[in-house]
Amino acid sequence: MSNTQFSKPLIYMLIGSAIILALSLGVRHAFGLYLVPMSHEFGWGHNVFSLAIAMQNLIWGAAQPFTGALADKYGSKIVVAIGGFLYAVGLLLMAVSSTGLLLNLSAGLILGLALSATSFSVLLSAVGRAAPPEKRSLAMGIASAAGSFGQFIMLPSTLLLLQNIGWSAALVVSAILIAFIVPLAFMLKAPAYQDPTAQTSANTKPALSFKQILVIAKNHKPFWFLALGFLVCGFQVVFIGIHLPGYLIDHGFNATTGTVFLALVGLFNIVGTYSAGWLGGKYSKPMLLMWLYGLRGVAIIAFLLLPLSVWTVYAFGIIMGLLWLSTVPLTNGIVANMFGIKYLSMLSGIVFFTHQIGSFFGGWLGGVNHDMTGNYNMIWMFSIVLSIVGVIVHFWVNEESIVHD
Repeated sequence: MSNTQFSKPLIYMLIGSAIILALSLGVRHAFGLYLVPMSHEFGWGHNVFSLAIAMQNLIWGAAQPFTGALADKYGSKIVVAIGGFLYAVGLLLMAVSSTGLLLNLSAGLILGLALSATSFSVLLSAVGRAAPPEKRSLAMGIASAAGSFGQFIMLPSTLLLLQNIGWSAALVVSAILIAFIVPLAFMLKAPAYQDPTAQTSANTKPALSFKQILVIAKNHKPFWFLALGFLVCGFQVVFIGIHLPGYLIDHGFNATTGTVFLALVGLFNIVGTYSAGWLGGKYSKPMLLMWLYGLRGVAIIAFLLLPLSVWTVYAFGIIMGLLWLSTVPLTNGIVANMFGIKYLSMLSGIVFFTHQIGSFFGGWLGGVNHDMTGNYNMIWMFSIVLSIVGVIVHFWVNEESIVHD
């Protein structure tokens, strides 16, 4: 492989990963649009739907290290194919969920497990294994950026479905689209990159075992500071992604405004994730993450202080889109640099679990705050405080390699 080109198998994998991420994350990105119609139809408070989505994120995160370990051992394509099947089943069951229990089973448990097999940790780890170290961050950024296009497309598409055929039928259509993940999974077959200069030393250093790598990760403090930063990311993106449409409705805007906001997030997320991946190959990834979390805090403060209008909403969507999932290729790239690529899916999954703990509380507490007070003020303030935490913890994160491929 040259310094300017990807190999054909890697390009093939990038295309497959991008389409899978577009479908998986695009459908998930639109879940916030279901909060109001489902809550109104069944007489739920916002807390019922919020709890189901919060459980989804927690189960997704808890399952992610195990799903990642299975992908490391048996290959990404099998794990992703099973995840695609579960995703379709979960959406079909969600389409007939008329109680909180059914909603937690479908949107919570089944979709949480499905997302652990069809999202960033497994797919970006597969891409990371196939890419050379100097191109790894860029390759992850490309897959993330192309996948973000699905978030842009699915928002207006889902709104049209909701307005014309209702929320239940819209979920059935989404399930049909998600079913395409199963055949697409078999595009994930690029071989792991082999460094030709490391052949001689490979014979003198035996590969670390699964248990050994876990012990090393457990005792590596920068790894846990990185994970803590990812918790901040999860809290902020899920709170905003699930609750901002409802926040805008509370302030007199229609559902279209919230949909356009989320669509702008998805559109500009393409630019943000690609740029983050490219910059991560040139500059310090921890330093870039500090900037990202700091800028998120500034954006939230500006959004709350400025007079609320369609234009400030859309400007907030553009800025948050640039910062939305830009953390993902940088965080996964740091994990790969720290520990190598052999157990990348599992180790990225451990870091992602902390992201999903944040996601659980961002989704759930947003609903609790709204049901208790009629607003989201406390959660907005907490999101700003977390941005400061996100900046601080990355002072102690470095990219030093402690395990070589």
